[in-house]
Amino acid sequence: MKKTFITLALAMAFSNPAWPQVVVRVRPPRVVVERPVPPPGPRYVWTPGLYRWEGARYIWVPGRYVIPPRPGVVWIAPRWVERNGSWFFIEGYWR
Repeated sequence: MKKTFITLALAMAFSNPAWPQVVVRVRPPRVVVERPVPPPGPRYVWTPGLYRWEGARYIWVPGRYVIPPRPGVVWIAPRWVERNGSWFFIEGYWR
């Protein structure tokens, strides 16, 4: 029973798209305001840029247009979340 519970808990944790991947002690800079050009086609969706942590500093990654993996999904943008003085990066995902 205990082994089943641990296996289930780990499976749920790693299947959660909001699982933190990166932890940093330095606050991320303010997000750059981007003004996207018109999309290259009717199926494209704008995914905003973000700051990535590159070991010693943040690097701005510009936004881009992408085609969603299937109709009807919505892009949930990645974000930095502060908890107890540390910053956690939550990956973006389709919902």
